[in-house]
Amino acid sequence: MSDDSRSSQAQSSVAAVIPAAGRGVRLGPGAPKALRALNGTPMLIHAVRALAASRAVTLVVVVAPPDGAPEVKTLLDAHALPERTDFLVVPGGDSRQESVKLGLDALPPGYDVVLVHDAARPLVPVDTVDAVIEAVRDGAPAVVPALPLADTVKEVEPAAHPGDPEPVVATPERARLRAVQTPQGFDRATLVHAHETVTDNVTDDASMVEQLGLTVVVVPGHEEAFKVTRPLDLVLAEAVLARRRLNDGF
Repeated sequence: MSDDSRSSQAQSSVAAVIPAAGRGVRLGPGAPKALRALNGTPMLIHAVRALAASRAVTLVVVVAPPDGAPEVKTLLDAHALPERTDFLVVPGGDSRQESVKLGLDALPPGYDVVLVHDAARPLVPVDTVDAVIEAVRDGAPAVVPALPLADTVKEVEPAAHPGDPEPVVATPERARLRAVQTPQGFDRATLVHAHETVTDNVTDDASMVEQLGLTVVVVPGHEEAFKVTRPLDLVLAEAVLARRRLNDGF
């Protein structure tokens, strides 16, 4: 890649879309998962700050529950966020895929790199965010942060009834497997095309780009970018924040 090309890509503007419309049933009854408090602050605010910590990110679009956009807007206004970053709240849809599409539709022109980040990953380090952005700017159409697996994985024949024994059908080679995190990064035009083309219900946006036949690349993830899904995850997240406070001296 020429210096001129690299310089041009380095100037590409970055926007982040955070779908936060899910209910989070595995955390039990109560507020939507993204609005659950973590060390006294909603997880969503932690996630927004984590993305805005990257100086490359100049716009964060939060996709709120369909009837909760005013509440989320009030929430963002009530917390200190970086002044160099613009924030936008739009109502979401019935599925994560639909919500991401609505967030994409709300992006103004001029943003060539788009990050999609789970609100339930509130502690992703800024170095991980920047690594994803750099890989997209270097020419990858889609980038995911990921970690090697610590456990052996078994492919099974799912049980007809929950809790019944399940026969193992294969043991994939662990060295070839990765646990994928967010933010996932994309060339904007590629992601828009994926959302206009792929109609299958997928679990992440990178899978949509894969279905277009394009290459998705992996960069190193981080153990603190875990997804807060169960009550135990909240305990772990609180512990990470407590350690950060000790290390940062506040």
